[in-house]
Amino acid sequence: MSVAVTHEPKTSLVVPAPVGEPAPLPLALRPLAGPPALLLEDVSKRFVLGRKKKPVVAIERVSLRVERGQIYGVLGANGSGKSTLIRLVSTLLTLDRGRAEIFGHDVEREEMAVKRLINRVSVDAAFFKKLSPYENLAFAARLYGLDPAIARRETARILERLGIGERRMGQPIEQMSRGMQQKVAIARALLTSPTLLLLDEPTTGLDPRSKLDVQAFVEELRATHDATIVLTTHDMAEADRLCDRIAILDGGRVVAEDTPAGLKARVAREHGLAPTLDNVFLAYTGRSLDEDVDEDDQEKNG
Repeated sequence: MSVAVTHEPKTSLVVPAPVGEPAPLPLALRPLAGPPALLLEDVSKRFVLGRKKKPVVAIERVSLRVERGQIYGVLGANGSGKSTLIRLVSTLLTLDRGRAEIFGHDVEREEMAVKRLINRVSVDAAFFKKLSPYENLAFAARLYGLDPAIARRETARILERLGIGERRMGQPIEQMSRGMQQKVAIARALLTSPTLLLLDEPTTGLDPRSKLDVQAFVEELRATHDATIVLTTHDMAEADRLCDRIAILDGGRVVAEDTPAGLKARVAREHGLAPTLDNVFLAYTGRSLDEDVDEDDQEKNG
């Protein structure tokens, strides 16, 4: 199924302000009634690799607030703490200090309530490799207690929307390309209609056409299902297109946080650089994204 993708800037409904008053924020950027979708306060995480080695700092005193309905980007070099942050939020790791809440539910004290609200897509998704995409999603639907008839219909719709036709739905996962497997992982997460969707580099390994399909589907999901999305990515164009706000991590700390437009304006004003997210990344981490990706490729191939 082909998907029409446009590159026009995102628009939100804005009510005109009275003359002489500042214009209101777009809906996705306004604080809403009730608790935020994600709240982190002074969160830290360290890993002990041995009794004679110093602990490795993964996350150091991070505080973030993600409002309902936002797409919130987390950017950083390899080893900056992006994936650790996602694992902490998704209850896969415990906090060393600080507080984390999902829609007002404490991540550690109310773990089961949090798990019902979230789903996560990682860059290395796990499957039953001998089973087909349809069978993998059917198994996930049963775990979440979804009605079988609704699950079958939604499985076919989501897979087709992501470019996985009926013929591929019955093909074993192990026979699929890395990019196609990632699209199945995204479909599996979307099947449960999570209120907070955690996407850890979801388009890594996808070809340009598939990447655009997934990005369009993420925008559609936020617009039609009132979902909140936290996205880590190495793709600056993707972050610029999708994200309402962006936090940049370096050494486990938040070194900059603003809207994409705000970050670009700041790097132009404070550093005299062209207003691009690539230059924002360079200014606040001290390295270019290309260097980071090249090192990552060398580690995987070396």
